Amino acid sequence: MKNIFQKGDTKIFIHKVTVSDTATFESGTVHEVYSTFALGRDAEWCTRLFTIDMKEDDEESIGTALTIQHIAPASVGSDVVFTGTFQELTGNQIACSFEARVGNRIIATGTTGQKIVKKEKLRLLFRSI
Repeated sequence: MKNIFQKGDTKIFIHKVTVSDTATFESGTVHEVYSTFALGRDAEWCTRLFTIDMKEDDEESIGTALTIQHIAPASVGSDVVFTGTFQELTGNQIACSFEARVGNRIIATGTTGQKIVKKEKLRLLFRSI
């Protein structure tokens, strides 16, 4: 693992909200706006961009934590700009925060956690379950 980031370093990811991102469950569509679970997926991707740069060829990252404060809605067609901020590296554990905006509106904030581990260790772990 390469330790190449410092606290405060950022990554940007932009996601255009689609119909498949809306709050839809087996019972049907609840709201035709960006769902909290789709927002979480995209927030995790934004902060995963740090681990992509940090891991070696024989390593992979795995999510360990996700918190979301979903503050405001985003409609289908909106461009959501995620800013991931590197907080700290403790051993092989990476902590990040994120903010999601549509224009000047903050629609969500939160944190993510990931670990960088050897691919072989993950393969053995997944095979054992």
